[in-house]
Amino acid sequence: MGPDSVLKLDYLSLAELAARPAAWWQNVLGLAAFDAAAPRAPSDDVPMVSVHTAVLGGQAQRYEVWKCAQPAQAGTRGRVQYRSSGGLVFGRLSVAESEFAAASGALSALQRATELAYREMFTVIDALAMPHLVRVWNFLPDINGESHGSERYWQFNSARQDGFLAYGRAVTGAVPAACGVGSAAGTPLVIYFLASAAAPTVIENPRQVSAYHYPPAYSPRSPTFSRACVADFANGKMLFISGTASILGHETVHLGDAAAQTRETLRNIEALLGAANSGAGKHAPFAMTDLRYKAYVRHAADQGLIEEQLTAALGQQARALYLRADLCRPDLLVEIEATGCYYANGGS
Repeated sequence: MGPDSVLKLDYLSLAELAARPAAWWQNVLGLAAFDAAAPRAPSDDVPMVSVHTAVLGGQAQRYEVWKCAQPAQAGTRGRVQYRSSGGLVFGRLSVAESEFAAASGALSALQRATELAYREMFTVIDALAMPHLVRVWNFLPDINGESHGSERYWQFNSARQDGFLAYGRAVTGAVPAACGVGSAAGTPLVIYFLASAAAPTVIENPRQVSAYHYPPAYSPRSPTFSRACVADFANGKMLFISGTASILGHETVHLGDAAAQTRETLRNIEALLGAANSGAGKHAPFAMTDLRYKAYVRHAADQGLIEEQLTAALGQQARALYLRADLCRPDLLVEIEATGCYYANGGS
């Protein structure tokens, strides 16, 4: 990501983060720490979400850092801690299902936690006049488990959709890029997000059925996310590709083959890049080799094989973070998200 970006993404080690001067933190919108024992940010004003997923590939602790071009303003409302700058806001919150253990009725504790989380999230972005969700990360424990007669991921989808509808948001078409993956058992529902004052451009994949049009077999109420979106800034564009997997149409392909699933996933990302670059001609703003990748790996033993596929497709310069996580379908072995930026001044 270049120096003129209104928004910059880095995956930094603990040592790299510790070496940053105090002034550097003024422009940090927020960060995610992928280690249960991760230390806090140097200032309580900086929202940091702790995601209980193991980092793979010998990378040890890693931090996903979102940084903007100008100093950010901090705030807290309800459970949401946030920072905003330049028409963007980063927020994070967590809700423990144990808070609803004594609740009765048809809704599960996960559904109640999800509804509360989305209610608080929409309340904050509406109050900040940044009502457009651009990118959402959802981490829920035991994602493939069952309770209340259904899969927990289905319960999450139902409650998320109710949250969108309750705040007048669309649940098809103009929906944010997102991912929903598993986290360690017994941990809270954890969500972090980016929202904007301006609506992003939504992108779908011509190789896939839109997630919000999936058949009921995958979830009685469809997932509420787009395959990707592009946010426009005065000095460039930012591409957010949702968690992407080895799915053609609506069906999982290459069952049991982590390498083939990785290659198919990359073909889907390439198709999204083509859609994002449509009409740009030879000046296509986004390229596979310029993206930053985050791979969610079901079986830790597959990480090396998955990394080999990324390196073969993207070269040794491939910038990727690997996390151990269960995925929304039991037959998926890997899910990959990607982020890229294009600069109007010609940078990359």
